[in-house]
Amino acid sequence: MLHHLHSVPVRPERVVVIGAGGFVGGAVKQAAEAAGIEVLGLARSDVDLSAPDAGRKLAGSLRAGDAVVAATAKAPCRNLDMLIENLAITRAMIAALDAVPVAHVINISSDAVYGDEPVPLTENAPTAPGSYHGAMHLAREIAFRSEIKAPLAILRPTLVYGASDPHNGYGPNRFRRLANAGEDIVLFGAGEERRDHVLIEDVAEIVLRVLMYRSTGTLNVATGEVHSFRTIADLAIAAASSASVIKETPRSGPMPHNGYRPFDIAGTRAAFPGFEYVKLPAGIRHVQEQTVGHG
Repeated sequence: MLHHLHSVPVRPERVVVIGAGGFVGGAVKQAAEAAGIEVLGLARSDVDLSAPDAGRKLAGSLRAGDAVVAATAKAPCRNLDMLIENLAITRAMIAALDAVPVAHVINISSDAVYGDEPVPLTENAPTAPGSYHGAMHLAREIAFRSEIKAPLAILRPTLVYGASDPHNGYGPNRFRRLANAGEDIVLFGAGEERRDHVLIEDVAEIVLRVLMYRSTGTLNVATGEVHSFRTIADLAIAAASSASVIKETPRSGPMPHNGYRPFDIAGTRAAFPGFEYVKLPAGIRHVQEQTVGHG
């Protein structure tokens, strides 16, 4: 749950987005700039956080009083080498944040830190990651909580989709591209597993609100609704007015997360009354409009 240090929204003096060249970081940078906030966006080309002197270089870009959004990682983290590299990146960020008295830190984590539960996940659900990716994010959370002296917020988005997604992950992002190309959408099994998907603009809006209220604590970023991947494929085809065909395939293993991963979003409602996540059908149409507009 979040606790607000400001009772009303206040624009930070400056926001530094570490990972501004990425999907989430880029969206946060854009949202903060649109709100009239001074933003310094740092991409890998600006500071290589896996380099031996990365902490010192990053510290040289920070100013006292900055609000910092840590949105960079080598993701998805798939193996031990990537885990080690991500821990080195975490160490560099912590070294820089220890050297400069910043005002606020937001760490972008992931719902992968949770285990599988048969009930909607809350921020108090046990952290029991079953993958390198989840273990990486949990280790980073622990390191930030242990080392960061500034007010700290940890945000745990679930599956994120949007027009500029670079990963082409199974779900809205891949299905939209296949539908636009008129190619078949191939499902794992019948696509019956149900997951929550959150629009990238909603993730950026939550980050912006956390910045403005200088919030601390932990918050899941999820819509509270689950949809099957078959439904998502149908929505992508409809949005694109595509002739793509949905095909089912035999599964080679169990469904991830037992086929069901819902969220209880009472934390979001308590922190930001009146905020409404974009529902998936509207979100897929929105992304399709963006894609056509840039095509």
